[in-house]
Amino acid sequence: MDCFSEAEGKRSHDPLYCNSANAPPATGYPLDFVDKMVVIVGAGPAGLATAALLSVAGVPFVLIERCNCIGSLWRHRTYDRLCLHLPKKFCELPLMPFPASFPTYPTREQFLDYLESYATRFAVEPAFRQAVVSAEFNGDYWWVRTKEVTSLAGGGDQPKLGGRVYMYRCKWLVVATGENAEPAVPDIEGSASFKGQLMHSSHYRNGHGYADKRVLVVGCGNSGMEVSLDLANHNARASMVVRDTVHVLPREMLGRSTFGMSMWLLRWFHVQTVDRILLMMARVLIGDTARLGIARPSLGPMELKAVYGKTPVLDVGTIAKIKSGNIKVFPAMRRFHDHDVEFIDGRVEKFDVVILATGYRSNVPYWLKEKDFFSEKDGFPRKTNEWKGKNGLYAVGFSKRGLSGVSMDAINISEDIVKQWRDMRMEDVRENLSNRRATCPV
Repeated sequence: MDCFSEAEGKRSHDPLYCNSANAPPATGYPLDFVDKMVVIVGAGPAGLATAALLSVAGVPFVLIERCNCIGSLWRHRTYDRLCLHLPKKFCELPLMPFPASFPTYPTREQFLDYLESYATRFAVEPAFRQAVVSAEFNGDYWWVRTKEVTSLAGGGDQPKLGGRVYMYRCKWLVVATGENAEPAVPDIEGSASFKGQLMHSSHYRNGHGYADKRVLVVGCGNSGMEVSLDLANHNARASMVVRDTVHVLPREMLGRSTFGMSMWLLRWFHVQTVDRILLMMARVLIGDTARLGIARPSLGPMELKAVYGKTPVLDVGTIAKIKSGNIKVFPAMRRFHDHDVEFIDGRVEKFDVVILATGYRSNVPYWLKEKDFFSEKDGFPRKTNEWKGKNGLYAVGFSKRGLSGVSMDAINISEDIVKQWRDMRMEDVRENLSNRRATCPV
């Protein structure tokens, strides 16, 4: 008998079922109550990996997802041409490799198929269409309140919530909503008066319908670079805003992935030496990006990643399009006009469409009532690479290390929870034996 089954027989003495501060809060709406050892919020790769490891260990859990599918970011907020930026061996979730038939860089659809197969293999069945509106620790348990999603949103829009409320009580809470929960939309002067089309890249799918249109992509991360490339390939008059310094490296060097080569070099050399090698190779293969309007940071790419978590851009053809003049590069924007965009260097250009490839942000501060582990400013753990907080709170997928970091976090968290859960079960067994001896006649 596990500790949760035994708890069923003690409910008459459990404050959860009595009129006390530990009882589910009154909501005024129909209420469904669920009692689980672990609540995982978010059914992306991070939530699935944690759920799979707990499932294998037999730990009771529930995985909550506000959309109607797993991997909703990949399914609903990404462009069609997206592929994994790193080789598949660096992107596998725990206990299950990618199929051998998949290419080195699986496509968006292949990755989604992999996630579906992963969930099926480990019998992970999320509770879909439930949006977490609050999660709070009351001294004994975590209370997680969700509302039913009645209308799903597309792209970066918010879903509509209904009146039905679900209340979860758990011992351990795993936050797996990740770094990219909500689109980050900057406040640019004059944006409300712009007469053209203004959209976040989460709404962009492909370049069909953009031929001959003047399109400005704001942002030069991996998404901004690839959206610009896709537009140029569809004969749009593409331009790209480079607001800050950024390292652009070729995706492969000498027939090997740049990331894989970097990891291998770091086993033997200091990070600054590795950076010098990478930058020398990048200059040979793609040239001096500063001459194209893309200046490099003072720190090297690997050191910058280690210190600030800022990932270098892996080029898949955008630099060649810039060199050929198919993509123009502009500095940061100053403001919008009715039909124009003004840049900080004084230039003013007309655009039909502006796509904000300005990234995403965490939504944790909006629903988690906790201030010590997670920062209220950016919704990330306050300490870099930290995955464990107090009172059974965990964070998976916030390390800025991509899918490999997701797997490491999930393994650490599941091992920690499983150990505590087994210790609890052994304590219950010892307590039962002690009670039986006490009640046995001499």
